[in-house]
Amino acid sequence: MLERWTATIIRNRLQVLALWLIAIILGLMASANINDRLTTSLTVPGSQSAQADAILVKNFNENIEGTFTVFYKFKNASKVEIQRYTNEIARAAQSIPTAHVLQSKALAGTLFASIGTSFDLPHAAAYTQTLRSALLEQGLRSALVTGPPAIKFDVTPVLASDLHKGELVAIGIGLLLLILVLGFSWATIIPLILATATISTTLGLVYLLSHKFLMVLYIPNIVELTGLGLAIDYSLLMVQRFRRELKDESTDVAIQKTMQTAGKTVVLSGFTVALGLASLLLVPVPFIRSLGMAGILVPLISIISALTLQPALLSFLGREGVASVGFKGLLDQKDFSAGFIARTARFVIRKPMAVFLGSLSFLAIAITPIISLHVTPSSLSAIPRNLESSKALELVTNSAGPGSITPTEVLIDLGAPNVAASVDSARLDLATKISNDPEVFLIANGKQSPYVDSSGRYLRMFVIGKHDLGAQKTKELTERIRDQYVKDSGFLSGAKFYLGGAPAQGRDLLKEIYRALPYVLAIILIFVYLILYCAFKSLILPIKAIALDLISVLASFSVVVLVFRYGVGSGILGTYHLPQIEAWVLVFLFAILFGLSMDYEVFLVSRMREAWDRGATNDEAILEGISHTGGVVTAAAAILIVAVSGLAVGHFAGLQQLGVGLACGIFIDATIIRMLLLPSAMVLLGKWNWWKPVRSGHK
Repeated sequence: MLERWTATIIRNRLQVLALWLIAIILGLMASANINDRLTTSLTVPGSQSAQADAILVKNFNENIEGTFTVFYKFKNASKVEIQRYTNEIARAAQSIPTAHVLQSKALAGTLFASIGTSFDLPHAAAYTQTLRSALLEQGLRSALVTGPPAIKFDVTPVLASDLHKGELVAIGIGLLLLILVLGFSWATIIPLILATATISTTLGLVYLLSHKFLMVLYIPNIVELTGLGLAIDYSLLMVQRFRRELKDESTDVAIQKTMQTAGKTVVLSGFTVALGLASLLLVPVPFIRSLGMAGILVPLISIISALTLQPALLSFLGREGVASVGFKGLLDQKDFSAGFIARTARFVIRKPMAVFLGSLSFLAIAITPIISLHVTPSSLSAIPRNLESSKALELVTNSAGPGSITPTEVLIDLGAPNVAASVDSARLDLATKISNDPEVFLIANGKQSPYVDSSGRYLRMFVIGKHDLGAQKTKELTERIRDQYVKDSGFLSGAKFYLGGAPAQGRDLLKEIYRALPYVLAIILIFVYLILYCAFKSLILPIKAIALDLISVLASFSVVVLVFRYGVGSGILGTYHLPQIEAWVLVFLFAILFGLSMDYEVFLVSRMREAWDRGATNDEAILEGISHTGGVVTAAAAILIVAVSGLAVGHFAGLQQLGVGLACGIFIDATIIRMLLLPSAMVLLGKWNWWKPVRSGHK
């Protein structure tokens, strides 16, 4: 089937190239407008915090993600002056449709006011500059605007700038690496063309999906940089195999053989990566699912481009087009048994036990920092400090503590309209009980708007804690409010309590992630095992592959902890130093790194399987697989490391953590695990590597 497909592509190569050109143009046009549709929402459908948000939207005409916060610092102001500042902020808020001041407080020489709107995050963000201009017109020149909409408005161009710089570095170094391994040849542009096609098409599809599903603000950065590395990896593997086949075959036959060997490997590898990312769809959190949907598209589009665009380009360039001129490249070896990688493989084969135990011991030590891993739903403080929204956060953190940025909202459904006035005593008792908690800095409540809705059925109060969103004490405070304080609070028996706001939302987010993780892990392991069993025709090799991949993932987690929690190398790398790691990073890192690690396993073991099926011994098969494929795997890993490192040099903690985790995980996987631990384990297993029931007659 693949043979007929390849022949069809070769015959219609110009039409294929034209279709891909159209796809690239349409994708680029769509991606130009994608940022306007992206969000940072952490909502968890069906959770108590989501129910609280729904009440706010319906009954208070507010969207928590569309709420601005204004901070105005003053000196020695009287109560009359503070009231004048408050009125000026309220007038400025009128510049936004549906906006109104929810609460205002003067603390430690700083007036802060929450301005609620009915808009969702992307639409509210568009009014950020309108509000800032209105504040200037009111004479509040030093007022600072923050909150989710303002943060999105401020960080979007920074993300775009980070992406641009990351792409330039990745493409520049990636091209140099391609020249280094392939030599001076037109073949070096084929991987870049495939990367362009993969990225633009994926972003175009993400734009279409954003009309139906919530899509995260970080997606363009993740898609473009991981897509760049992955597409180049797949294309490089196929280009190198094609150039080898050309030594004995015509162009068309070489393409056919390339597709039947390297092409099949790319398809298998791509589906494995896609499967790992597809597991994110099992997490019932739109934020995580959007990363999964976008992530799945990258390997799937890479596969499609490898099966269509790649053979068309190879056919178009032909033998002369992929030949090197002058410098031949490091992969242009006449004798693969004489290189450094082959010598390393022979050493491992001679001393498998020592290499296996040494590598495993080193990795075991490297993994130990993972015991200090602490997670947070989000990190609002880890954004560029030169942004106005960031300056506002720093101001209020220094004045009123980090908890003032993300208050908890207690919503009370009294069950019937016009009841709020009759429960005033119970409201005050609950407010007093919560305010006496040692973790509470301030509680705001009242018996009129904005604390009571227009129907008199719903009450709310704002609880400001002393610690930030991800702190353990904040989580414990949320649990005390939910499980202790609202019980026996003196309200009518039919009253229902809901906790909203970022702390409650964060707690619900982590709860759903923890609940879904066992299913995610089980699905990945079972399906990856089945795929590898069909590919390797062995019961043992898939188990070994999964074990090695898990080690690679754990090692990457540990590096993230070392760099971001303990600050190891953070001065050199320019990364944040934070007490917690963002939860979404770990989930996405596990899913994608598990698939990428399996990529290299498939590349190497597939070549070993070819040798074994030809009648080679176990040691001979290992040597051939490592010596013939180790070089291209190392080159592919280096290019992928460069690509994902573009995430680490940006300004946002989550992307930094993802970039560092991916780069270090890939490095560890392509060196210690694939060059040392993998071959030594296979030597020790011997013929058991290839065992499956009812198989006999092989050496």
